[in-house]
Amino acid sequence: MTLHCTAARAIGMVAGEPSGDLLAGRVIAGLHQRFPGVAIEGIGGPRMREQGFEAWHDMHALTVFGFVDALKRLPSLLSIYNDTKKRLLNEPPAVFVGIDAPDFNLRLERELRQAGTPTVHFVGPSIWAWRYERIHKIRESVSHMLVLFPFEEEIYRKENIPVTYVGHPLAQTIPMKPDRAAARARLGVDASARMMAILPGSRSSEIRLMGPRFLQAAQGLMRRDPELLCVVPMVNPQRRAEFEALLAQYPVPNLRCVMAEDRDGQGAAAAQPVAWSVMEAADAVLVASGTATLEAALYKRPMVISYVLSPWMRRIMAWKSKQERPYLPWVGLPNILLRDFVVPELLQDDATPQALEAAAWAALTDDARAAGLEAKFTALHRDLLRDTPALAAEAIARTADGRI
Repeated sequence: MTLHCTAARAIGMVAGEPSGDLLAGRVIAGLHQRFPGVAIEGIGGPRMREQGFEAWHDMHALTVFGFVDALKRLPSLLSIYNDTKKRLLNEPPAVFVGIDAPDFNLRLERELRQAGTPTVHFVGPSIWAWRYERIHKIRESVSHMLVLFPFEEEIYRKENIPVTYVGHPLAQTIPMKPDRAAARARLGVDASARMMAILPGSRSSEIRLMGPRFLQAAQGLMRRDPELLCVVPMVNPQRRAEFEALLAQYPVPNLRCVMAEDRDGQGAAAAQPVAWSVMEAADAVLVASGTATLEAALYKRPMVISYVLSPWMRRIMAWKSKQERPYLPWVGLPNILLRDFVVPELLQDDATPQALEAAAWAALTDDARAAGLEAKFTALHRDLLRDTPALAAEAIARTADGRI
């Protein structure tokens, strides 16, 4: 089916985190190919603006960590929510696309859909791990789901919710064969150095909870190999300052914090997130659970996944979900997608510096295991590789039903 842009009807869109911004940027590129000149507006970040997106509010205004952070910032979140809703209801878009941020977007999508605006939600909430009952809210709020992983399609079809598996945009963006030498050149890292990438997370709370454990593990790694280089990518100066304050308490020789402006490379590679260069350059990765675990898998790197929630956050999540644990035995995306503990997960009380050190050392030094993981991650990469922008644009166009 081929549709043409016959009216100056806008597409509304909201993305609330850096990972959503990356996904949305790819989708916007696909929409502009299909509908040249269409206005796309709402809440977003730099990747979206690069594609001509008009941001009413910056996505960082929505970047919160769970219930506690959300409660602290509730007045500003409500103000942004009400302003965005008012704009979209006063001048209804042809279709609204919510990118992740389910607490914000599903509520907004429900009100828009009740007012007659078709809605698309991209990145299904992890109902397969926590709070399956959210499926009822999704059914009320979403005209069409776009999902990143093939197993999700079956879940939504079973629930009679229109759904399209569009693959994961990262599988298109990250090369099938990473170039470690080029990444090291961009970072100024010696080609022969043994290098560990350390990714404690992009939120302040993650730095606070994961940083000390990761740094103490790095201290142990340095005792094993004094020549080891540890590189820590940082998303912004605030996170860097927070991490470096911890580094003063837990000093690690040969540890470098890097941001995008620290790279020597130019062009498209330098425009990518600095964490990608660090993972591509590394021999192994110590990483907080989240999207970065999938990125590390697509870069075919051995990894150790870890995560720690505060006791207060654990109690809130258990109360909210009525679950003490996820439905699945895994939390890391590579393990979930491969249905096995292909890489270690050290969570909560198990995430001791000593355990992290031992697992990270094995990831750095077990060449046979690294080769096996490379083969598994290459097969996973192929499974996730689709023309995501085109598939997403097609599904959005169908949902808009000629309104664009």
